[in-house]
Amino acid sequence: MFAPTIRPTCERCRRPASVCWCADLRAVKIATRVVFLQHPREAKVAIGTARIAHLGLAGSELYEGIDFSEHLTIKDLIKKPGTALLFPGEGAVSPDKLEHLPETLIVIDGTWPQARKMMELNSALRTLPRIGFLPKRPGNYRIRREPAEHCVATVEAIVEVLALFEGDETRFAPLLSAFNSMVDQQIASAKARKGPLRRRLKSADPWWVSTAVPDLAALWPQLVAIVAESNAHRRGSAIPGAPELVQFAAIRLATGEMLQSFIAPRRILATGAAHHLDVPQESLLNGCRIDDFLTNWARFYLSGDRLIGWGPFGWMLLAQEGWTPDREPIDLRLLAAHCLKKRPGTAESAAEAIGADLTAPPRAPGRAGRTLKAIAALVTKLREEELVGRRLAR
Repeated sequence: MFAPTIRPTCERCRRPASVCWCADLRAVKIATRVVFLQHPREAKVAIGTARIAHLGLAGSELYEGIDFSEHLTIKDLIKKPGTALLFPGEGAVSPDKLEHLPETLIVIDGTWPQARKMMELNSALRTLPRIGFLPKRPGNYRIRREPAEHCVATVEAIVEVLALFEGDETRFAPLLSAFNSMVDQQIASAKARKGPLRRRLKSADPWWVSTAVPDLAALWPQLVAIVAESNAHRRGSAIPGAPELVQFAAIRLATGEMLQSFIAPRRILATGAAHHLDVPQESLLNGCRIDDFLTNWARFYLSGDRLIGWGPFGWMLLAQEGWTPDREPIDLRLLAAHCLKKRPGTAESAAEAIGADLTAPPRAPGRAGRTLKAIAALVTKLREEELVGRRLAR
């Protein structure tokens, strides 16, 4: 009987020597103290990026765990003035709008459900000033699907924030080089693989049994589906600033009441924006003022409404304009993944996969209208499934 072959492994990056990315990485000295809090499950993911960021930032720290309420170092950091948390959400401030740069930046590393769980368990973290941002360009995490287009890998996020802090993106090129090398190697390895994938999906209870799933039937009268589109310039362009809201569509699912608006860009309209959003350029340029839109939105939105969207991009754009909901929104993309037991793709593909009715015409123009139609159809179908499933279980 032959002994199993053990592949040589790099002790630094902990990857097989054949796909080691250390040659592309050298440590960069930074003024900010960076502390990574990594979920244990994410620590086991071979293609995670927090280790690249940790090894690439001189003096950074990485702690593994879920509950840090008794972690002495983290407790001390939270008490110190000048500590901030890199995490989107209510009250998060864009790095380019900070009055004072943080001395210490805490970064949560994990999938979005894992990160939210860590935030729930660590109430002290929620007391910290938050930093959130919309990336200047799409992420390059092609081997791992993000919950939304604007989501990026941990290493991409920390590079973008530190580049804004220190005013020099080129210094952090080694981190992105190692990240891109890992992505390219993983893609090449996947193409060269022969035979079936080793992973098998496990059977699971019906999706609505999970306590993590909101009760769509009970929430139905308050559900407001939203889609937001932005004017976003490519990273490195001469136009500064984060993506800005230029189109918004919302529908109250129980009644069909609609709000649709174009918002005139406050910056130069990005090249190809109209084509990308599939709307006339004149509609964008002749949109209403942002203050007028916010007034109309405040009239449409009722106290107790629950926003639901395909990823958090919509409410992040609203937060950037100074508006936040009074109840936590629902990320339909995560719910669809839970239901389908796989990555859902776009809202339209998820609606098709679950058998939702997509025959009705869009009620808003462009890509936003098609996405909103798919969201409404998908939520309607999921609500029907939930009602039938629970009725049969009685």
